[in-house]
Formats: sequence, structure tokens, C-alpha cells
Amino acid sequence: MAPVRRALLLLPFLALGCGDPGDQSDDPYGKPPTETFDAGDWDGGGYYGDGGTTPETATDTKPVCDDALKRCAVEFTYKAGAESSVEVRGDHRADGWTKGDPMTKSGDTWRASIPVPYGRAVQYKLVLNGTTWITDPGNPDTITDATGNTNSVKKPTTCTDFTCAEPDVPPPGVYDWRDSVIYFVFVDRFFDGDPSNNGSAIPGVDSEGQYKGGDWAGVKKKIDENYFTDLGVNTLWLTVPVQNADEYAGLGVGGDTHKYSSYHGYWPLDVNAPEKRFGTMAELKALVDAAHAKKIKILFDYAMVHVHKDAQVYKDNPAWFHGTGCICGSSSCPWETTGDRCWFTDYLPHWNYTNSAARDYSVNNAVKWVKDTGADGFRLDAIKHVDGSWLTQLRSKIQTEVDATTKQRFYMVGETYDFGNRDYLKSFVDPATKLDGQFDFPLRLRIVQSVLMRQKGIDELASFMDSNDGFYGASAIMSTWVGNHDLGRIIHLAEDTPLWSDPYSDGKDKAWFGKPGLPSSRNPFERVANALAVILTNKGAPLLYYGDEIGLPGAGDPDNRRFMQWSGLNADQLWLQGRVKKLLEIRNAHPALRRGARKTLHISDSKKLWVYSMTTAGDTVYVAINAGDSAETASGLPAGVDELVTGMVGTSIPARQTRIFVAK
Repeated sequence: MAPVRRALLLLPFLALGCGDPGDQSDDPYGKPPTETFDAGDWDGGGYYGDGGTTPETATDTKPVCDDALKRCAVEFTYKAGAESSVEVRGDHRADGWTKGDPMTKSGDTWRASIPVPYGRAVQYKLVLNGTTWITDPGNPDTITDATGNTNSVKKPTTCTDFTCAEPDVPPPGVYDWRDSVIYFVFVDRFFDGDPSNNGSAIPGVDSEGQYKGGDWAGVKKKIDENYFTDLGVNTLWLTVPVQNADEYAGLGVGGDTHKYSSYHGYWPLDVNAPEKRFGTMAELKALVDAAHAKKIKILFDYAMVHVHKDAQVYKDNPAWFHGTGCICGSSSCPWETTGDRCWFTDYLPHWNYTNSAARDYSVNNAVKWVKDTGADGFRLDAIKHVDGSWLTQLRSKIQTEVDATTKQRFYMVGETYDFGNRDYLKSFVDPATKLDGQFDFPLRLRIVQSVLMRQKGIDELASFMDSNDGFYGASAIMSTWVGNHDLGRIIHLAEDTPLWSDPYSDGKDKAWFGKPGLPSSRNPFERVANALAVILTNKGAPLLYYGDEIGLPGAGDPDNRRFMQWSGLNADQLWLQGRVKKLLEIRNAHPALRRGARKTLHISDSKKLWVYSMTTAGDTVYVAINAGDSAETASGLPAGVDELVTGMVGTSIPARQTRIFVAK
């Protein structure tokens, strides 16, 4: 869904989207500018407006987390008597009243240094000999509740030398989405498992805009063959499963004169029926069951912005949709102010979710797809283009009708195509009422600039990530990514001379003519591995776009959606695939890489090498990423470490390489 070229106005409502001349699913307000700000100095909408959590320099070694996860070490003392043990119990952690922190006797005093929540008062008692509960005689501050129970109180504590706690871990048996690695399966372009459902070519549609035959049977075959398991991913994002207007030839609006079929899934025709070119409902359910048998979760792409004009639901209920005549990008309906109601094109009526009947219909439909198939989550397409009441109603209904039955968390991640305004992305994130997270467009920009295209030093990436770690809230699970289906393939941004100078180029200039081939040098493959290493060694639910694990080439849409290459991989492609597998193997083995707090240990003078640690309870991992074209020596590593990626000895990190270490 390549960005449509429109004039961009940098207004407070800036919220760039993505669209396709063929699919028009999530058309942008405009093509992003090449660069209108600098990572080092902008604080207006926000890179560094983070309440002081950003280190002042890239080599600051404090961990970074939001205030809700900060912990300050506080000493508790008790004058020793005849007791044999003393422990502290309180509300300083979730199980603090039932699981005490033992004190250690030193001379005539019992002592314990305990991490307490940053900036919050702590209620506690001392327990002597495991049975006798008393208030702290050395602390005059107490509080008595309505039942007459009196506790000692430690006043709120703040500190600069804080540690970072993990967010609450789900109960046993409940999947922790922080452990997810998402792989985007573009169904029509992945694998043809059943040629009988391919159908005929759509008249008037250019070859690359036609259906290519991929289907649910093909995805299931690759699940059964352990392609995803062997790669190391555990979540599949599948394209929209509903029946699309596949007999309709696209108009090629938005700067593209070519015609498209609806292979992408963003022209819903019958939201209650499965896409016949992908298979039957039984085949979709079989795919989900096969995935679950391999401990793989399934996300459906859910398109809720609009339907096709030939959809029966539109014909029967025109009042459920915004009126005709308001086409996004026209003088009367600018993207910036009417993007939640204007039609992307004249053949895509926009839902009006301020109408409760329309909202009920759509939300009920979404939940029914979950119940009928057993899907585990939604990728919500172009979420910024719908009225907010739809999202809050969906979350509520999911909680009561899905989560309550499955006893699991249904994950919802949104697409808001905005690479600058983090506050806007954050406004959609609230796991209790809205999204669990969003695709992290601002982070992707920084990774591309510092690692793939080498436009900026890696110190700027480190500083941005420090400000970003807790930005969306302690419970948010953002999806980090580098490549997707709306932009040119990342292998070309990683070439010695990048194919495009703009990190967010739509690549349409080479989408039909002069299409790029596979680079002949190993260098771009190594840079792609480095970029993926960033997201695979840090928190979030990282996304792999199909084919990026083998450096699949491609310009803009539809060239960035070439059919997956299943044979004839060259040595560079095999190297990249092997490196991705290794990185995922290490990630899956180390909770610190999925949940830990990061500390920058070293950034080289060249601003190309970044060394950091990831730490969580019982696990510390050290990561060294060299984005430069010369070897660099890693500093800050403890003595006696094992290197996990290649088993190398020493601390010299080769050009364009990532190395990961653990203490022996």
C-alpha cells in the first residue's frame, strides 16, 4: 500500500497513512518529506519530551524506563533484640504482603535494601520470627485504614540511580505477548497450496496487480513443514481474510496509472464470507489449528475503514456510511482534517461509526471472525481513519466475549502511519480500553537512518531508543519493524549506495520499470542483519516482512510484494537467512532480550559501534552492533564472556556485524 503523492501540511493533526493505487486501504495524508527535523534537537511532538528519562549523552549508563517501572533502593532497619529473623512485608511489589524480604543482622541492627516504586509512598510492616507483625518502631509515620489496621509508611522516594522492574507477568498459562515475534505472511504472494482456487485473471489488470495464487493451504503447508518454527517466529500476521471485490479492476488513482486486483484484501465486498481465492472457512480454521499445534499465534489483518461500493452492506444500509462527494485529498475534504470520514476513492464508502448500528455491525463481525476461527489477535488497518468509539467498543466486546472464554489476552496492534508524532501514536494505546501497541514508525525511521542508510550516527539511534523505551506506557507492547508492504524492500536501502535517498520512499519510481535485482555484494545483507538485530535484541513484538529474511528484492508496490522465493537462494541470501535464525534462537533463549532494561555501555568515537546490555531477573545479555564499514573494538563488556552469534574470541567487532555475549 504505497503512499500516494499529495502535498503534506505539517499540522497538529499530522498522521500520515499508507495507501495503494490498487488497494486504497490506508491512504496517507501525503508522502512523508525526506527530512524536516533532526533527531538531535526536536522536542515538539516528541522525541525528547519524556519527563527527564532521556540520558543526556549517548554513553549514559543508566537504564531507561518510564516512572511506573523505576525502582529506588531504600534501606529498612530494625534494632536487634532476641528475635531470630526479621522480614519486611508491604505493598512495594505485587506479592509483597505474602512474600517477605528478609533482613540481615549486622551487629545490633537488622538491615535490608529493598527496591521500592519510584515516587510512591510504601506501606509496610516488620514480621518477627515469621509470626509477629509490628509497625516499624524506628519510623513514626503510619496510616490506619477503615478497619483499624495500622501500617508504617515510607514517604515517596525518587532517585537518579534507579533500576527498572518488569511489567506484570501474565499468570501461568497465559501467553505473554512480549515473547512474540511476528511474521507478516502476504497470503496471495506466499505459497500456492491449492491451484484449484486460483481463479481467472481479472480483465484489464496488469500482471503484477493480478492474484498470484497464494492461499491458506499454502500457508498451512509451510506451517506443517516447520518453516516458521525453524526460522524462530511464533506469530503470523495474515492478510485480510474476508471476501474482496476481486472481479473489479482498480482505477489506478493516487499517482499510478496501472490497474490492480484486490489480492491485498483491502476492498471488502462481503465481510461475512472468506476470500474464495484463499480458500474456504474450513481451510482457514485448519490453518489456525495447525499453527496452534506448533505454538504459533495468528493475527488477522482486519480492514474496518471502508467497504467496496458493490458491497451489499453498503447498498442495504447507506446511512451506515459517510455521504458521497467527500473524496480524501480534495479541496473540500483534506486528509489532515477529514481522514476519519472522507472516502479514499469514489469506490470505497467510508464507515460512519458515530452511527451505533453501523458500529455494532462491524464490531460484531470482527468478534465473530475470532470466534469462528480461533484467531489470537488483530492487526487493525489504518486505525486513525475510524471514529474512536469503534476501537473502545471492540476492546470491550473482546474482553467479555473472547478473553473471558479463552483465558488469554487477545492482542491488538494498530497501524498509524506517522513517523514523527509519537504522542499521536500513543493516543491509541491503552491495553485496558484500546490497543496493546502500534507499529513503531518513528523507531523504524531511526534504524534505517543509522544502520541501513548510514545517514546518521548510531549514537542518535541509541538516544532516540532511550527516549522511546517507556514512551507508550509500561504495559504497551509496540511492534518494532524495518520492512513492510508499503515501502521499497529494505535490501535496497542497505546497498553501498542506497537506491533511494529518502528512508520512507515509496519506491514507486521503479515499481514497474527498471525494477531492482538482488545486490551482488554481501554488504547490504550484513546491514539488513544489523537492522534486524536492533529489533531482535530489544523489547517489543518485532515484525519480519516475508522475504526480508532472505533479502528479497523489490521496489515500490506492487514490486515489493513479489512472490516468495522458495528455491535458488544464493550464498548471500542463505547467509542472511542463517543469521536471522541465529538471532531469533538467541532472542528466544534469553528473556532479557524480550523484556529487559537496556544500558548503553559504549559508543565508539566513530559513532558506528553501539554496545549495550539487556538485563532482567536472572539474565543479562550484551549486544555489540557495528554499523560501520571497518572493524571496531567493543568496550564495556565484562571480563570472561561467551559470544553467541559466531563463537568468536575477543572484542573486535567486524564491519557490518552484530555480536551477542553472555557471561561465562
